[in-house]
Amino acid sequence: MKQGTQGSAGTTTGEAVAAAEAAARTAGSRYRVPAQPAAGEADRRRDAGGGRESSARGEHTHGEPVLPRPRPAVQRPSVRGQVLAALRTALVTGDLRPGEVHSAPVLAERFGVSATPVREAMQQLAQEGAVEVVPNRGFRVVERSARELAELAEVRALIEVPVMLRLARTVPPERWAGLRPLAEATVRAASSGCRATYAEADRAFHSAVLALAGNQQLVGVAEELHRRAQWPLVGGGAPGGGTRAELVADAHEHTALLDALVAGDLDVVRALVGEHFNGAE
Repeated sequence: MKQGTQGSAGTTTGEAVAAAEAAARTAGSRYRVPAQPAAGEADRRRDAGGGRESSARGEHTHGEPVLPRPRPAVQRPSVRGQVLAALRTALVTGDLRPGEVHSAPVLAERFGVSATPVREAMQQLAQEGAVEVVPNRGFRVVERSARELAELAEVRALIEVPVMLRLARTVPPERWAGLRPLAEATVRAASSGCRATYAEADRAFHSAVLALAGNQQLVGVAEELHRRAQWPLVGGGAPGGGTRAELVADAHEHTALLDALVAGDLDVVRALVGEHFNGAE
């Protein structure tokens, strides 16, 4: 098995597995972000220096001494990325419930960071449709219905199924075999019982399959739809189920699909792909 097989997107399977497992570890940390003093101090200095932005957003300072301004570094984007990953995990697990309103300063207190990276992460989630801005209050988690979930599943099937069937006719067996580690990673993630961990591994597998088509726009659109399909419904219900047994059953569909692709059995591939998307995962 060639775990270093390179796909059309230019990323080896080994690198994809490492990225998926790293994302799973981030997801597994649940609702925590390591404190980032440098980024927090920079935000507090900016707020204390002018005062206008801080008061307009309802944030506060604690009289910390002003330190020399650090040179711009990668810490700030790192904090934003960690916060964004934690918020996405909270959406998948239902820690951020549909209909709830959260402010950046309050979330920042929970994360142990300044409000700015939290606000930036929430703005990103607003662009993705996960939350909506509530003037003078913060961000409301979008309430989703079963009908919306069904519509997302239909759109995903319209996009992914034809691509997978086309790839089944053109991609050689050894290329499919190279995706085996990602499929097995979904089974391990499902066995953990953590829906957020499984969500990351599941998206990594689907993205790797679609990347064989060599169309990054396709991969990006499919990933966004996939992520939205994994947010909880109104009332906290998990789309496509959420028990350990249901996750494991869904994950085993990945390995069965790979078996059929390696064997070149198009009839089985067609049946498995249709069944997989009917399960809304």
